[in-house]
Amino acid sequence: MKPGIDYIGVGVGAMTFNEKGEVFLSQRGPKATNERGCWEFPGGKVDFGETLAEAIVREFREEYEMEIEVVELLHVADHILPEEGQHWVSPTFLARHTRGEPRIVELEKCSAIGWFALGALPEPLSVISREDVEAYMVRET
Repeated sequence: MKPGIDYIGVGVGAMTFNEKGEVFLSQRGPKATNERGCWEFPGGKVDFGETLAEAIVREFREEYEMEIEVVELLHVADHILPEEGQHWVSPTFLARHTRGEPRIVELEKCSAIGWFALGALPEPLSVISREDVEAYMVRET
């Protein structure tokens, strides 16, 4: 049985800022589970027995060889992709980059990475990343 397909999955993400105030995004690769080619705030599945914060720290370490510090929860959303037959519950955290020069470790899942100003994000953004930006902007006003 597959999470997100056979039952609702839990996938955590992080809107991660560097010291310049830029956010880290990755472009989903050709073998990504969904939304291939879209840019997103990275994340991944939560493993049994780990907390949401532990999961996002692990995902950044495994997929980009970078360390982040979780600051706080930004919001929680239902990530429903009817055309792909998937449903995820997706908490997104605000985080801070603490060390490590990001690099792509899983080339089949990720095509590109980069740091971007919030006003100059690449397109297309994933569904949940668009919601993350909206939640962040509402929070900051």
